[in-house]
Amino acid sequence: MNNFKFFPEGWKENNELLQTEEILQGFVNECDDNYNLHITLKNGVQGVIPRDEIEEINLQEDGLPKINLCVGKVHKFVQFKKIGNDGDKVLLSRRQVQKEVLQTVKTQLKVGQTLKAIVKNITDYGAFLDIGGGIIGLVYIEDLSVARIKSPFERIKIGQKVNVMVKYIDKQTGRVNLSYKDTLGTWEDNAKEFEVGMKSKGIIRETEKNQNGIFIELKPNLVGMAEYQDGLQYGQNVDVVIKKIDYDKKKVKLIIL
Repeated sequence: MNNFKFFPEGWKENNELLQTEEILQGFVNECDDNYNLHITLKNGVQGVIPRDEIEEINLQEDGLPKINLCVGKVHKFVQFKKIGNDGDKVLLSRRQVQKEVLQTVKTQLKVGQTLKAIVKNITDYGAFLDIGGGIIGLVYIEDLSVARIKSPFERIKIGQKVNVMVKYIDKQTGRVNLSYKDTLGTWEDNAKEFEVGMKSKGIIRETEKNQNGIFIELKPNLVGMAEYQDGLQYGQNVDVVIKKIDYDKKKVKLIIL
């Protein structure tokens, strides 16, 4: 996607805005009685996304986006392209962006590629992220971190901008599965930040007693193990010291202070 820009930063000057073919981003101020979206561009120039240019995917039988989808865009950032003028207003299209992103997903996106995305919704089993123009990818909870977590909310929050790696693509439908943990560095990358004898903070990630010990998260992609102690709670912050780092077995042994 060398020619495709996800969530471009900043604004272009108005004279450039009226000529550019790039995907831009703006804040929706209003949804009028005809369910058109209104956006204030730089220097007070008004932009309008007509209702039939708001959505390409989730449409009613009449080909228009649902009313609640239009209203739901108010006070949110959306991506769009300039498609024309209506008097002193600039006509914009979010639908055109979705077409381009979906086409890019189906023809250019590759497994292993890293993208910028915005967290749009979080469920018990994972999170839905906007990878551009309202095209959504799914990150399952097991792909959020190496450390075991009970809820995606422990790792990300709605509205957060994150880097994600493409894990699976359905070229027919454009469905995309993503991984967040694969962008957080390898085990070796994270382990190199610690040394034997170093003190650190950790988070309890498993409280059931087992023959190996108890798991403690040092970083989202690095988990160590310490001897079991009674009274520890899931999610509890603890002070630990690094007892041993085994690069061959990819294990870190800890002592709870």
